Amino acid sequence: MSAPQLIEKHRTNGSQLSESQNFRGSKEPDTGSEHSEHEHGVEWVEIVRIVFVVFAAAAVWFRLWEPFPRISVIGIVAALIGGCPIFKEAFENIVERKMTMELSMTIALLSALAIGEFFTALIITGFVLAAEVLEGLTVGRGRRAIQDLIDFLPRTVSVRRNEDVVEIPAENLQLGDTVIVKPGLRIPVDGLVLSGRSFVEQAAITGEAMPVEKLSGDPVYAGTINQLGALEVRADKLGRDTTFGKIIEAVERAEKSRAPIQKTADRLAGYLVYFALGAAILTFLVTHNVRSTISVVIVAGACGIAAGTPLAILGAIGRAARQGSIIKGGLYLEALAAVDTVLLDKTGTLTFGTPQIREVVSADGFTERQIIAAANIAERKSEHPLAKAIIARAIELAIPVVEPDRFAYSPGKGVTADYRREEIIVGSRTLLMERGMKRILPVNGHGTGGVSEVYVARGGQVLGTIRIADVLRPEAKSAVAAMREMGLKTVLLSGDAQEVTTLVGRDLGVDVAVGELLPEQKAKWVGDLRNKNCKVAMVGDGINDAPALVEANVGIAMGSGTDVARESADVILIGSDLSKLVETLRIARRCRGIIMQNFVGTLVVDSIGVGMAACGFLNPLVAAFIHVTSELAFILNSTRLLPGSTVSGDQS
Repeated sequence: MSAPQLIEKHRTNGSQLSESQNFRGSKEPDTGSEHSEHEHGVEWVEIVRIVFVVFAAAAVWFRLWEPFPRISVIGIVAALIGGCPIFKEAFENIVERKMTMELSMTIALLSALAIGEFFTALIITGFVLAAEVLEGLTVGRGRRAIQDLIDFLPRTVSVRRNEDVVEIPAENLQLGDTVIVKPGLRIPVDGLVLSGRSFVEQAAITGEAMPVEKLSGDPVYAGTINQLGALEVRADKLGRDTTFGKIIEAVERAEKSRAPIQKTADRLAGYLVYFALGAAILTFLVTHNVRSTISVVIVAGACGIAAGTPLAILGAIGRAARQGSIIKGGLYLEALAAVDTVLLDKTGTLTFGTPQIREVVSADGFTERQIIAAANIAERKSEHPLAKAIIARAIELAIPVVEPDRFAYSPGKGVTADYRREEIIVGSRTLLMERGMKRILPVNGHGTGGVSEVYVARGGQVLGTIRIADVLRPEAKSAVAAMREMGLKTVLLSGDAQEVTTLVGRDLGVDVAVGELLPEQKAKWVGDLRNKNCKVAMVGDGINDAPALVEANVGIAMGSGTDVARESADVILIGSDLSKLVETLRIARRCRGIIMQNFVGTLVVDSIGVGMAACGFLNPLVAAFIHVTSELAFILNSTRLLPGSTVSGDQS
């Protein structure tokens, strides 16, 4: 069986396997074991066939039974039986009008038999059959990468039903179920922690090296490992709807989709066959040497390209998934490798998108705790994003929850509240001035670096100011620096004020920073760059980024972003970690490099091999050896991208 057909075989079996199992999400019977047995049986048949051909070759070499002087009965029978799979595929290719290596090998084998090279014909047959078995085992690693992912999820789970904890099959889980996850077990669903405290190892999903602490209200992902305490998790997403399920779908999609470079590989493989046959005809016309002619046909091989290309794409997408990025197909992987310009949204992409307190400035010696405590009282009933930042800091400082006696909101200015006959004012400088605070206040830093300055007064006295701003993701600066080291142009696009965008861009070290952009203006930026023949990747997280994500060569969405952004994107960063974007770009480039190595290597080996064979320096045996070893070398080169073994953990 040819290398491309081997991949197709594994695709079919793997697709049936994943569909029947639905990775613990289907109620259909599990037929995976049947497919496994089927593949195992085929492998044994192939091995028996190889052993038969080897023994037959030995019998021909030692002339154990030769009833006719010039015809080897054992050689002819063994060549026909052993070469049956090759001849069958060659016939099918003729019917389909396809030029493949099986057809050229069939011509070589029949020619060897015709000139009495029975031992040579059997050795070539044995080489080809052995190569196909090794190719099958190698390609099977791609399928096992998916099977390993499927096996990540537990087969049975504990759920709370009617105040009782019961053990049920994973496929019987329902949305909204409360799942009990004991220490050491894998989490079977995407959801929120309802109760409990633990550390969860989620490297397989987000790529984070260290376990992450999980408390009530924190999100957890299917396929991750609960390490310490027991957790109660609400099942919000099941099966293929989970982040884990999206990873499996991405890897499966990589097998089925055909990137442009894969189509190029298939065409090149066909051209190499024509080249080999043409060179063989020319060799015979010039030399009239049948052995040299057969050697020319045998030495040329293109399976390393035809099988190695999809294998490299599958491996790259699987590796990216393990690193925390879902690439939706080989087409986008190839486009990602060609990217030369990365456009970055600011809010929610380079920043967390939620205001946080940067600094508390005291007036007249008041402590941070006193300032936050006063602001916390006034902001308890406010829905403003800045209020949430103040309340979050109060929780960090363990400040008791106190409700105000009276609350009033002044749009665009701030809030006032009464507590125990004291007025508390939290808001802008203007609001404090309106309320009679005419003494000198702390320096107003509003607008500097996107900082919002909130003034706090209590009982007629200014306590200080709280400076609040959206905070850059800790990895953002290093990620931008890494992209620039890779030769990528980085552009910051934001709907925020130009002054703020410029300051953030300067801090990050991007090449260009453009602010005050509407969604359609971001998309126009992308379109203008593409018109200049730039290969553009757009990274965003919000609804306003969706037009630009669609317009770009590759749209990349943050996993924490909106559903619209994730659906519009071609790549999703699961953990919203920009360092994973850098790793994904490197994986895409490495994949392209490996494929080009296979392309160039095959052309060099075939050109030199055909030249040597035509000049009589290679006999058919050596030609077959070169064909097989070079082909396997290029396929093994592609396997370097396949993910390693899965993280150990309980899978029961």
